[in-house]
Amino acid sequence: MASPAEELQTHFREVMAGVATPVSVVTAISGGLPHGTTVSAFASLSMNPPMVLVALDRGSELLTRVRECGRFGINVLGSTQSALALGFAKKGGTGKFDGVHWELHDDLPRLPGAPGWLACEVTSLVDGGDHVVALGTVVAAETFDGRPLTYHGRVFGTHAHLEESA
Repeated sequence: MASPAEELQTHFREVMAGVATPVSVVTAISGGLPHGTTVSAFASLSMNPPMVLVALDRGSELLTRVRECGRFGINVLGSTQSALALGFAKKGGTGKFDGVHWELHDDLPRLPGAPGWLACEVTSLVDGGDHVVALGTVVAAETFDGRPLTYHGRVFGTHAHLEESA
């Protein structure tokens, strides 16, 4: 029999599975080597100044690198990049970049083909349960054509416009 806390966690997980989120790969560089991980907890925070927030697992290697360098990049993935999302969701340190084309932009690892790119300087790191929320001031931003990669109901998808009714 599950405890009330376990039941709440199960119900919370189900509710969150019903929330469509953007899929991004957050990157950092340390000792000249690229590091990255897939996240779905990413959002805009402020327009003036431009800021974002991203949640990183407290035990993640990437969080250690972000703490070291004080910067992170956000590659907002497109609908054709689910394989990248899966590859960066696994453990593996710099090995996640094996066979993956990347470029250094704004002194951060960037994945070409991602419809959105943000380079950020860490403003603060805020503890939040088993994650740490990195607040970042955006220092560079670029967009390219492409439909977004989303995560909803534990599967990847993309956004589609609703038809307007008369």
